Amino acid sequence: MATTDDRIRHRDVDLGSRNAVPRRRSPFREERQRKRSRSRSRSPLRRHTSPNKRRPPEDDPLHPITYPRREKEQRLPVEEKTEQPDPVPPAKKKKEDNPLLMRTGGAYIPPARLRMMQEQITDKNSEAYQRIAWEALKKSINGLVNKVNVSNIANIVRELFQENVIRGRGLLGRSIITAQSASPTFTHVYAALVAIVNTKFPQVGELIIKRVIVNFKKGFRRNDKTMCMASANFLAHLCNQQVVHELIALEILTLLLENPTDDSVEVAIGFLKECGLKLSEVAPKGMHGVYDSLRAILNDGKLDVRVQYMIEVMFAIRKDGFKEHPVIISQLDLVEEDDQITHFVTIEEQCDPEDHLNVFKADPDYLANEEKYKQIRDDVLGGHGSSSDSSSGEGSGSEEEEDASEDDEGEMNIQDETQTNTLALRRTIYLTIMSSLSFEECAHKMLQMTIKPGQEYDAASMIIECCSQERSYRKFFGLLGQRFCQLNPEYVEQYVKLFQEHYTTCHRLETNKLRNVAKFYAHLCYSDAIPWTCLAIIHLNEEETTSSSRIFIKILFQELAEYMGLVKLNERLRDPFLAPGFEGLLPRDNPRNTRFSINFFTSIGLGGLTDDLREHLKAASKMIMSQVNDSESSDSTSSSGEDQEEEKRSKHKKEKRKHKRKKSPKEKSKHQKKSSKKSER
Repeated sequence: MATTDDRIRHRDVDLGSRNAVPRRRSPFREERQRKRSRSRSRSPLRRHTSPNKRRPPEDDPLHPITYPRREKEQRLPVEEKTEQPDPVPPAKKKKEDNPLLMRTGGAYIPPARLRMMQEQITDKNSEAYQRIAWEALKKSINGLVNKVNVSNIANIVRELFQENVIRGRGLLGRSIITAQSASPTFTHVYAALVAIVNTKFPQVGELIIKRVIVNFKKGFRRNDKTMCMASANFLAHLCNQQVVHELIALEILTLLLENPTDDSVEVAIGFLKECGLKLSEVAPKGMHGVYDSLRAILNDGKLDVRVQYMIEVMFAIRKDGFKEHPVIISQLDLVEEDDQITHFVTIEEQCDPEDHLNVFKADPDYLANEEKYKQIRDDVLGGHGSSSDSSSGEGSGSEEEEDASEDDEGEMNIQDETQTNTLALRRTIYLTIMSSLSFEECAHKMLQMTIKPGQEYDAASMIIECCSQERSYRKFFGLLGQRFCQLNPEYVEQYVKLFQEHYTTCHRLETNKLRNVAKFYAHLCYSDAIPWTCLAIIHLNEEETTSSSRIFIKILFQELAEYMGLVKLNERLRDPFLAPGFEGLLPRDNPRNTRFSINFFTSIGLGGLTDDLREHLKAASKMIMSQVNDSESSDSTSSSGEDQEEEKRSKHKKEKRKHKRKKSPKEKSKHQKKSSKKSER
């Protein structure tokens, strides 16, 4: 019987040849066969052998395949197989698609449902509540920026400050830049909006400037003429508003005219039209270099005829003095030069646009930061910011009314918390005042309005706000306020209340607004439209006054002296019926406060009003001196006896000293003898 080694050995012999010589097996061939066997065993198509294929005999114990298998079966004990039921896989939990937890905010949610979801959340510091507030903030900022124009920019700014501008500064910057690029004709309006926001929140203005510069660089590198021109025009108007330094404008012009092409020269000319007048005032030498470059480009004649014509038009505009392209139109000149904050940024700097501010991020100190912003908002808006907290971030009222449908059996009292009627009334009053030629016409138009009881405060405050917005005081507003006070006594109470509010918050007013408001109230006092007892709130001393309140009092009394004259004004201040109202203004309780009041009125040129105070101060000083003398005399009488005894003691001591110094003649002779004996020795 042949062994397995013989069988294997016979496989490697070529039986067809006569001279059968055993072949030498190549190691590479063995490796190839091993790989083929592995690939066949692994492939799913060859796991089950075909029925026609011959299997190795199971009874042959020496077969190389069956032998190891049988040996394994002998070694391993046989185990009884018990059928077990297949384990039930655990049910997969469905992921709840919460639209609030998605990165972009998810699908559209109606405002009424959004408000209901916000009310159901008890933890206001949770991420869900913050995300709802973030979505409401985004909608509110986008809506306000899209509504802004020349006529309503003041109202839009007040509504914008009601929102958390610091938290949503990324949203505000993106919304303004997107709106400006979509409608370049309103670039001057958006620049004015940025200028106003920059006075209160400089970090927002700096962020917008950096993003505009980044957009300009992108457009310049990608040869995107539309983006480049929109960004350049925005920077030109920001330069006119003094939000950004004029050096960046010269850098942009130098960059565009360094390698002139048709598009770059066109962008440079559009940029120069918007801010050329401002640059000629601020940097005339730099503008001469820019015009020389344009003249050289025109003389070369390498550009298109259309671009050459644009350069000639630019020189004509310069010759006319930029009449059709002013720096700032009068309706948008809303920021004083002293209040504006100018940012110094250059094109070469690496500006970080801070795009992460556009995406929601949970704030662990959300409630504390919201409280801090409320305090800042009250300081900015003068204490009237908390009145519209309920209306911020809730969308439009019409959508809420459509979506919130409730079945009510009885009658329902609807309270308008969005102050829509108040805003409409203020807008109507503003337009009426600005379109009237005389105060009589304006008063007649306003009396025809449907001003409901309780809205007198809004009407009176709107007149004062319009007066404060003027560059200089107009008597028109004083006469208008006087007419309303004479027609309706309710306005008298409202103006007295407003006087107290404006005096306590005068430190929040700008210098120009402070002057206009003080002159307005001076006219009302002169015409007796409001009682003089409203001056009782003024306490003229060093502790209870500030620099702003002293300026307010100074302008008020100087205007009264100009209207009435110093003699009549002095008589009015000496009126015994009004004396209780002037106790804080002309104090007599403390000589220090009296002296401060005298010095104040003397320094503003109204020293004639302080004659009574001077006499009172002299009499008070005499009384004080007499009291001091009396106290000194009483002290001297008590100490006179002690002084006499001390004098006697001192005299006695002096006499003893003199007696010791004087010597008798005998003592002198003895002393001489002793001295002579010493000399002889």
